[in-house]
Parts: sequence; C-alpha cells; structure tokens
Amino acid sequence: MFMLPLAPLVLLLVNLVSVALLGVGGWLVIGWVYGTLTIGFLIAGIVMLLFTFFGRYLVLLLLGGHSGKDEPKFTESPENMRLKRPDGTELYVEFLGPADAPPLVLTHGIATVNSDWYYVKNHLADRFRLILWDVRGLGKSSRAPNRDYSLEAMAGDLEAVLGLATKPAILVGHSMGGMITLTFCRLFPQHLGQKVAGLGLVNTTYLNPVNTATARGFLRAVQKPLLEPILYLVVGLSPLVWLMSWLSYLNGTAHIASRFSSFSGKQTRGQLEFMTVCQPLCSPAVLARQMLAMFHHDNTQVLPQINVPTLVVAANHDRGCIPEASQFMHNQISGSQLAVMQPSGHVSIFEQNEQFVIALAVFASSVNKNSKSMRVQD
Repeated sequence: MFMLPLAPLVLLLVNLVSVALLGVGGWLVIGWVYGTLTIGFLIAGIVMLLFTFFGRYLVLLLLGGHSGKDEPKFTESPENMRLKRPDGTELYVEFLGPADAPPLVLTHGIATVNSDWYYVKNHLADRFRLILWDVRGLGKSSRAPNRDYSLEAMAGDLEAVLGLATKPAILVGHSMGGMITLTFCRLFPQHLGQKVAGLGLVNTTYLNPVNTATARGFLRAVQKPLLEPILYLVVGLSPLVWLMSWLSYLNGTAHIASRFSSFSGKQTRGQLEFMTVCQPLCSPAVLARQMLAMFHHDNTQVLPQINVPTLVVAANHDRGCIPEASQFMHNQISGSQLAVMQPSGHVSIFEQNEQFVIALAVFASSVNKNSKSMRVQD
C-alpha cells in the first residue's frame, strides 16, 4: 500500500524502472549473442535479468527489517458467504469468533484484502464476532458491473455487510476503509447509536488525501494536471500496467517504494512482503478508479455529527495520512479517543500490531460494557 496521494507517480516510476531493467538486460544479452557486444556487457545483461526476476530477495534482505515470530499471511475462514448487491456486485464476507460475541465490522484499505486484519483475526476472534469483507473489485469480491467504485457505493456495501451483524457493531476502517466508514456516517446517520455502537478510524482522513499527506502543497498542484491523467491512463492500459506491476514486485522496486511510503523502519520482512504482494494481485483499473474516487472525499461536516464512541488511530510517521489529520478528527468528534502508534508508518495495524490490537480491544470492550450498562438501565 503506497502513500495514497503519490501512488500514481510511485507506480509509474517503479514500473518504468522495471521495464527498463528487463529491456536493457535483454538487449545486452542479445547483443552479445550476435557478436556486437563484449563479454562484460553479457555479464551486465545477465545480472540485470536476474535482478528483474529475483531482485526482491535481495531487497527484502537489505530493507525488509527483521524476521518476525508471527508473519502475516492470507487466511480464509471456513465461515464465509457471498453477499449480492443491487448493482450485481458480489461481496465476499468472512466471519470469525463466537456468534453471540460483540461484533466488529472491519473494512480494509486500498490495494489490500481482508487479510489486512491478520493480527486482529489472530488475537481478537476469541472475544469478538469479527465480520470482515473484501471491498468491491478487490480480493474475492467481484468487480462492479457498472464500474462504480465511488466511496458512496462502497459505503452502501458497508451498510449491507453491517446488516449481517445480529447486534450493534463497531465499524473499524483502515485508510480507504476509514474513508468508507466516514462516508457511511454521512449517508446513513440513522444507524449511529442503533446498528452502530462505535467507530474505529485507523490511519485515515476526513478529506481528499492529497490535502492530508506530506508534501501536500506539491500534491495539490499536480493533482489535476498530472495525477488524475495518470490514473485515467492506468484504467485504459490496465493489462499492461498489471504486467509491469508484477515485474516491479519480482525485482523488488515495489518493495522499496512500499518500505519508504508505508512503514517507519520497524516492519518485519514478512510484513513488507505481504503488503507489497497485495498490490499486483489487484486490478490496476479498480485501484485507479478507487483513487480517483478518494480525490472527491470530504466528510469534514460529518465529524461533529458523530454521536457514538470513536477511536481515532494515528501513526507518528504516517506520510499518507499525517497525524495532524487524526488530531483534527479527534477534536471534532465529541468524546473520541486518540491513540498514536509509534514508531509506525501508514500500516500501523502491521508495524505496531501489538499496540493496535490492545488499543482496539480495550476500546471495543469499553463500548460493549457501556452498551450493556445502558440496556440494563433502560
């Protein structure tokens, strides 16, 4: 998951580097075969080709960090279903934990799947009913037949998923998932305090992420003339971009971009590998449309209207959603709690998973306890 506003430029750069490595390496080898180049060029060509297909191992060794005891992996709960939406989209939904436990509905970010919540699954499924889903177009959810990847459409999907909970739930969203959650609050305010017992807004923003990222002045200047045209180009050239994305993953340039845009340096090799491999598994056209949708995100006016307990989670080295944005949300949402994961980048749910799981568990338990107390008083 690259730093959201810079994703188009980062992907373009790493993809061009990947194509250059393959093209130049192949040209050097072919030149030696036809006798126009010396053995030194052949060796250079072979090195470039080897790096093209196996460079990620070297990058992970040099930049990946330490090996963790519990590295994230793609998991699938035996209890799952497909939820059909009116527009024909089918959402993949998983369930973990006791059916009568307090429910948490978890919405992942862009360029990931519900396994984004790997550590939450591992450590909270014994106490809570976890309801996890892949947003439309990603993971095991189908692509939208009408190509609608707006935050409003995905907020409607979230309402449908919420309907699967048997009691008031806490909605937890990371990055784009947090934007979907805030859009849900704007579109379905009647559910707050009824079907929704609380909110968890994790490494996310209330605005177009261009406005709440580092270098936001530069990003605002290039959004219209550069970022948006690149994204439309990605939509049109999706199959080619997809192939280039796999090259970037194999040669490790995608890992380099992910390391410096999503982490603070405390990540494990497995965490870096997991977050990086998710990107080429996703359709570039879907990701581009979701990114374009986020450029229209503005739920500033919603924040003061949120009337349920809210946990705002920030990270001290988050470049995609700066801590000041989380502080603003905390100030605007009455009675909210602010937890700062540190040291951590944008993917604090991985990099500081122990801190995050504890903060979420304490918050969710408190919300559940207060809800029970209110029901007893009633």
